[in-house]
Amino acid sequence: MPYPAQIEFPTTESAIALAGYQDENFKLLARLTGTSVALRGRELVVAGTETGTERVHGIVRALEPLWSQGQPITSADIMTARHAIETEQTEELRAIQKDVVAQTRRGEAVRARTFRQRQYVKALRSRDLVFCSGPAGTGKTFLAAMVGVQALMNNEYERLILTRPAVEAGERLGFLPGDLQQKVNPYLRPLYDALHELIDPEKIPSLMERGVIEVAPLAYMRGRTLNNAFVILDEAQNTTPAQMKMVLTRLGFKSRMVVTGDTTQTDLGYNQTSGLDVAQKILHSVEGIAFCKFTQADVVRHPLVQRIVAAYEQNEAGLSKQKPISNQS
Repeated sequence: MPYPAQIEFPTTESAIALAGYQDENFKLLARLTGTSVALRGRELVVAGTETGTERVHGIVRALEPLWSQGQPITSADIMTARHAIETEQTEELRAIQKDVVAQTRRGEAVRARTFRQRQYVKALRSRDLVFCSGPAGTGKTFLAAMVGVQALMNNEYERLILTRPAVEAGERLGFLPGDLQQKVNPYLRPLYDALHELIDPEKIPSLMERGVIEVAPLAYMRGRTLNNAFVILDEAQNTTPAQMKMVLTRLGFKSRMVVTGDTTQTDLGYNQTSGLDVAQKILHSVEGIAFCKFTQADVVRHPLVQRIVAAYEQNEAGLSKQKPISNQS
């Protein structure tokens, strides 16, 4: 016999917050628990076995601090809540939910959504050098920028420096229209997007003119010492070992550096070694450096992105298993 259960929400907004885009969260809850989940007005109706409905109830209640405030729930929130319940880490889940990294210009709370993101945020606040690798959509650059801008606004640093290699540029850079800054801007767009979440776009040019915020290609870092600055090196998988060593040795006094990238998405030329790969191998035992590794479970974009990343990971795993066979033939 099905075991029905109902959960009544205090407001329509809270019900919508839990439902997600096109009721994606309800579909996910149903898949995870083997139940039927539907919203009728402000009442969540769950049908299935007693065990299944209890799991839905537990996950929904674990997320109550968020949806009760109208904060949109993501698939990552649901997966984290389920993991917290299964591993008896509900206190750590509460800590994640309470720890607001920053507030966007629209008043939205920015926080970690997975346990690994929580560890990343802790590292960003406490370590002078942090490496973070993982697939697209896991919040590597976004969380680093949020922590950096917040620290800048709290006067913890004098400058925020965001840089990334423009590997596609090379000799072809000269064919692009405009001055040098206009030529490299397309490669730095993701960094500007992160800044716009916290800072009024009209204020950013003034901050850049005063040198408070600097967004520049990696080549601009050579020969400098970056003191009293929060530095973010994005797309680090596209650095050469020499470039990586160069930028890491720019770290000055009272500064913090974050290096982010996805080692599976390098745009370097054939047979070129990624500086991010080399740095992680060489520095893994150096005291004072934090290493964070994200997986597809940490993807916090559209749910489809998570499934795309998972499919690629499975395909790459299959190809790696086939390589020894092809070598023997």
